[in-house]
Amino acid sequence: MIPLPEDVYKRKHFGTPESVILIVVNYVVMAVGIEVFAMCQKVNWFFWVIVGGLAVYNYFNLRRNREEYDKVRIYAYIGSIAGLVLMFFLFRLKAGNC
Repeated sequence: MIPLPEDVYKRKHFGTPESVILIVVNYVVMAVGIEVFAMCQKVNWFFWVIVGGLAVYNYFNLRRNREEYDKVRIYAYIGSIAGLVLMFFLFRLKAGNC
């Protein structure tokens, strides 16, 4: 058996970065919101409430964790927002008559 260094168990590990959690939460909330409230010909008004709430959540989360966001994470976040817009239009291609 290979001996482990003494400080292995003393290292602090905070898990997944907040930026990754924020991006995952954005995609999950948008996917569920689109499926439930935006799959008819007309987008339900509550979908826009969800998008507004998500925007407020993003604003406060970015403000709280400002020091974590370096150049790469900012680009990843902007790319994920563009992906959310693309996801909205791709999901809406399958919208039915309700």
